[in-house]
Amino acid sequence: MHRFPLIRSRWLHTTRSAQYFGPCKTTEKTFDKILIANRGEIACRVIRTAKRMGIKTVAVYSDADANSLFVQQADEAYRVGPAPTSQSYLNMDAILDAIKASGAQAVHPGYGFLSENSEFVKRLDAAGVAFIGPKEYAMAAMGDKIQSKIIAKKAGVNTIPGYDGVVRDAEHAVEIATDVGYPVMLKASAGGGGKGMRIARTAHEVREGFKLASDEAQSSFGDNRILVERFIEEPRHIEIQIIADNNGNILWLPERECSIQRRNQKVIEEAPSTHLDPQTRRKMGEQAVALARNVGYNSAGTVEFLVDKQRNFYFLEMNTRLQVEHPITEYITGFDLVEEMIRSASGLELTTTDQSKVEINGWAIESRVYAEDPEKYLPSIGTLSKYMEPRSWRTENDVRCDSGINEGSEISMYYDPMICKLSTHGPTRADAIATMNHALDQYLIKGVTHNIPLLRDVVSSSDFASGRITTAFLADHYPNGFKGHKLTSETAEQLATTSAALQFIRQARESYSHVSSRSAEYVLLLPQLQDGHVHKLEARVSLTLDSETVSLQGTNSFTVATEFADGEYAPTTNKLQVAWDVDMPFVEIKHSSGDLTVQFLDPLPLGFRVQFLGTKFDIDVLLPRQRELMRFMKEREQLDTSKLVLSPMPGTIVSVAVKPGDVVAEGAQVAVVEAMKMQNVLRAPRAGTVKAVHVQPGSTVSGDDIMVELEDE
Repeated sequence: MHRFPLIRSRWLHTTRSAQYFGPCKTTEKTFDKILIANRGEIACRVIRTAKRMGIKTVAVYSDADANSLFVQQADEAYRVGPAPTSQSYLNMDAILDAIKASGAQAVHPGYGFLSENSEFVKRLDAAGVAFIGPKEYAMAAMGDKIQSKIIAKKAGVNTIPGYDGVVRDAEHAVEIATDVGYPVMLKASAGGGGKGMRIARTAHEVREGFKLASDEAQSSFGDNRILVERFIEEPRHIEIQIIADNNGNILWLPERECSIQRRNQKVIEEAPSTHLDPQTRRKMGEQAVALARNVGYNSAGTVEFLVDKQRNFYFLEMNTRLQVEHPITEYITGFDLVEEMIRSASGLELTTTDQSKVEINGWAIESRVYAEDPEKYLPSIGTLSKYMEPRSWRTENDVRCDSGINEGSEISMYYDPMICKLSTHGPTRADAIATMNHALDQYLIKGVTHNIPLLRDVVSSSDFASGRITTAFLADHYPNGFKGHKLTSETAEQLATTSAALQFIRQARESYSHVSSRSAEYVLLLPQLQDGHVHKLEARVSLTLDSETVSLQGTNSFTVATEFADGEYAPTTNKLQVAWDVDMPFVEIKHSSGDLTVQFLDPLPLGFRVQFLGTKFDIDVLLPRQRELMRFMKEREQLDTSKLVLSPMPGTIVSVAVKPGDVVAEGAQVAVVEAMKMQNVLRAPRAGTVKAVHVQPGSTVSGDDIMVELEDE
């Protein structure tokens, strides 16, 4: 057992201590000490409420998490095994030993890991330890997707057409799909979080998807059973939060919309939904309560629905735990859901038992910030070399960061790559969106690739603003993957003028404010996405400092004139105000077209790297003469990787489907790599003959390792 001091970085701007649901409502006795059988941000989240309630906390950790923030924040911490989850956070024996050693009276499971494992609840019951969640029988019934669908039908809940029994094998799945009608969804019976899920539109896809889904289900949940049901086209994913106590009181809370997803995992959520009217909301809430009452449910739970264009809704599943996206419900209702769970587990009633007192206060949005490539959704591992979380903006607590990391934290291949759940709140949806855009611009992450560029692009899109969203949003808007913000005439001018002003200020700082002229002219080369390729958009910017001297610390005002080469965009003249403090990455810009925040990330040989509208841009800033001479330089030849299959991420080889001498078609499966509990199929980049295979099942690979080589064409 260890106790750790809390270490904070000078770079860390945190809003973790802020309150989003008012003061603690519990004055009665609950527990003296609870153990959190989880890690990362959710462990930190439970610790925060436990401290508000005067409860001591116990953390459990793997070797990979020994120095993590949640371990530092807990009153006590116990090692439960090495990094792999099967040997640590899924190791019931080790966790029960920690419970006994610490004297914890109750266990909060967070989400994932053992949070929906009824066997774990049985063992806690046998040990006389309270489980901060539903009873074992309710969890077993609703945690199994096959059984829960049968129960939902009996409770009068709308359900999706499908097969209610256990699917025996891939051929049985094909039979069911043919009977139900394509497309179908294959998903893990015991699963959640998008793992063990595949959409299939043909018999071939059913066979391939069944194997991948069942393998993922076994790896993630220790249960490879798969169910098959009709896939609802253009659906919206909307869920109802319920809270219940052991005295028969059950409330439904206003919905969360979770339609923005990748790989069936939620990326952006909001509460409430733009799609529901009060009547549909009430019907969904009443069906969720009927389902919970049918199985004697207590604690927090979420009933998920698919909703079509006509607001017909169908039961999807019930998550018998605290949901990842619970912060936005807390924002709009004022409930502390962890507090309600602890009250229920201790035998107390909910803080209110009157459904009529549940109201919607404003609008909230959550963006899941992942350490991953936003184009292909491949996880990224590494050390957070710089890390700053956004702070409140327009009103107190309008920005909330649920994270479990600090600057210097390690993003490991063993666990989910989520860095933070960034939530914003406002009196209207437009306010919540504006605050989210500002918060994403104020979020600094260096050391790993992250998905802020994608989040920023989605939240600022016109379709999102108007509420035109479905679960296919990302696939429809980025059919070839998200490659970054595509500059428009307005944003190209903003980026060009801002970059010219930054260069002027940089040169002044290097010469300690001694500048020979208040005017300067630069040629800027801006990366622009066109036809799937990046080319350089050339802009010539003339700027004049509006004051007699340049301010090295603070604000400078400029008059700027911009012309784009080849007349790509019309020339402009604007006023620009730039606020940039020394040694800070954030640059506040006041432009005639609006205010924005740019991050100055790194100097480069010919310019610098900035983050603008979420996307990183490597910008060349040249003098006119430099640009003239640059035209005569020979471009570097690109490395040909068309005959190589490279590992897209660090991970473990699950299977290899080819051997030297095999002839493969373009797109044929060659191997499967597992990273962060997700399996990724790697395919041949072109048709050809396999020359060499450099990996085997069970071996580990790093990003860009050569796995398979094809013969030269």
